[in-house]
Amino acid sequence: MNKKLGRLIQPGMLLYFIIMFAFASAALLFDNFILAAVEGGVSLLLLIYTQLRKVHRRKEISAFIQSTTDTLETASKANMPFPMALIRLADGELIWQNPQFSRITGLKDSIFEQKITDVFPSFSTDWLAAGKQQCPSDVTINHRRYRIYGTTIHADDPDGTLLGTLYLSDLTELYQVRDEYIRSRPIVSIILIDNYEELTKNLPESAISNLNAELNDVITHWIESFHGLYRRLERNRFLFVFEAHNLKQAIDGKFSLLDDIRQIVSPSGVAATISFGLGKDGATFEESYNFAALSIEMALSRGGDQAVIKDRYNFSFYGGRTKETDHRSKVRSRVTANSLSELIGGSSHVFVMGHKNADLDAVGAALGICCICRKKGKKANIVLDVEHNAAHRFIDEIRAVPEYSDVIISDQEALLLADNKSLLVVVDTNRPDQVECRSLLESAPKVCVVDHHRRAADYIKPVVVNLHEPYASSASELVTELLQYAVEKTDVLPIEAKGLLAGIVLDTKNFNVRTGERTFEAAAFLRRLGVDTVDVKKLLQNDFQATIARYQIIKAARLYRNEIAIAALNTAADRTIAAQAADELLNIEGILTSFVMYPQDDQVIISARSIGNCNVQVVLEPLGGGGNAATAGAQVKNCDVSAALERLMHSINQYYEE
Repeated sequence: MNKKLGRLIQPGMLLYFIIMFAFASAALLFDNFILAAVEGGVSLLLLIYTQLRKVHRRKEISAFIQSTTDTLETASKANMPFPMALIRLADGELIWQNPQFSRITGLKDSIFEQKITDVFPSFSTDWLAAGKQQCPSDVTINHRRYRIYGTTIHADDPDGTLLGTLYLSDLTELYQVRDEYIRSRPIVSIILIDNYEELTKNLPESAISNLNAELNDVITHWIESFHGLYRRLERNRFLFVFEAHNLKQAIDGKFSLLDDIRQIVSPSGVAATISFGLGKDGATFEESYNFAALSIEMALSRGGDQAVIKDRYNFSFYGGRTKETDHRSKVRSRVTANSLSELIGGSSHVFVMGHKNADLDAVGAALGICCICRKKGKKANIVLDVEHNAAHRFIDEIRAVPEYSDVIISDQEALLLADNKSLLVVVDTNRPDQVECRSLLESAPKVCVVDHHRRAADYIKPVVVNLHEPYASSASELVTELLQYAVEKTDVLPIEAKGLLAGIVLDTKNFNVRTGERTFEAAAFLRRLGVDTVDVKKLLQNDFQATIARYQIIKAARLYRNEIAIAALNTAADRTIAAQAADELLNIEGILTSFVMYPQDDQVIISARSIGNCNVQVVLEPLGGGGNAATAGAQVKNCDVSAALERLMHSINQYYEE
């Protein structure tokens, strides 16, 4: 049958008939009527013969397809159950189609050559030639959507012609049901008034009722267009369920409720702020609600006043541009101190670890945890790379203290000492890719986190005890508060108090940024322990060469958007010096935000600082960075400085335009 089918594949006859009729017309022009009649008659006879051969060919092709295709067993004659066509893959010529195919495409039988692209202009046969049985894209004909399936047939002719059989399956109704299912998927959201306690503090019941009515009116007005289900769960927490097709409306509007709610101000002058936690793509309502709960937790841990969307795989963030206000409670510090003390008491060994290239804040916080461990009678070790860190001089001082002579160990030593009852305390970071030893983190049976940076999407989990306060100035401040509940003043060694105060001074830039009353309370507690502020100042001093290098970086800075300084270096730099240069740039009048970037191996390091309205953590987050509103950093991998600078400027522009 393949041989017979090969003989049926004929080139288009259009050109031949045009030439023959042209000759007949030419004979008429020269008054040669006999020749014109002969040529015209021959042409007419050939046309009739071609049409008869075409009918015969269609019957034989139909019979061949019926005998070789299992799905056409119910077909009789040319009446196939769904639209079908036969094409030549080499040039896409349409050899044959059944009536159903002709009916939906409007393609009529013709003696002239027809291409499949006449029906589907962008159709490609590459997928058939590659041996696939389903077209990667669907086609739309007369507002109906079809999926194309196909098989290939090798005709046993001298040229080895390759044919393709196409089957069209009408999936319009299925697509409509699928699209409606996707559009109507439930989005479960939790709306939380971040600072409800501050709004209602010391207010009479009548004023609280009026405030609640204002809050409810603003929220209700915003959600009316979503046609969802809205219920108050608690005095400051609401449940809102709506359909997925309305989520784009909220995103395009940049969750305008975040701005609308700030118009409500309490009698004491506190403006209301709100956070959204949205869960989508959950298999059940329960799973979507759990996603929403994780989202609201993420929003609060990043400072509130933002919307966070959690799907099955990722978090998405919107808003979060305002400066954080301190909503911490000393009750939480006391509860955390008790929980951490119990965990330490029940552990065989305690390891304390900060971020890579540890600074004074990470080292100081680690010393404070070691103090709690010593009080509980447990051995503690600080996991630290003594070669690559930003606190060399202080580490030398620590090792000179008898109690700390063997406390600092390498990551390999920690892995050898760890067992199934060990406890790992991570300080000054919440990202698993930033810790000093990722292997120790993954193998530790119990992990605690003490951090002040805004929570990243890839945060450490699971965590037994989590003291994560983005409102705090530093990890050292948080650990200092823990010490006040976990140990006696006499238990704190001078070197530990010095390290904690140095960490606070470093992250607050000498108490100039991100300081609250709790920051000064922690510093006052350490000062009462006898810390000499002059000694702390000496820890932060730089040598002469480092100072020159810092000012060389400042010299390379360029102004952007009138208030942003960007120093893009083409040579490697010391991380500490680069961070200090970013701080120093903010001392220049008119500069409110600074970025220092330099290459290191196959990546670009970025240090960012801000004392204005620009939230550098939000700017650097698209580049894989993290931190908080005033201090942030990023490591842009597999990138050079020019490409990283372009990405940084794009992120800055996007931040200001939104």
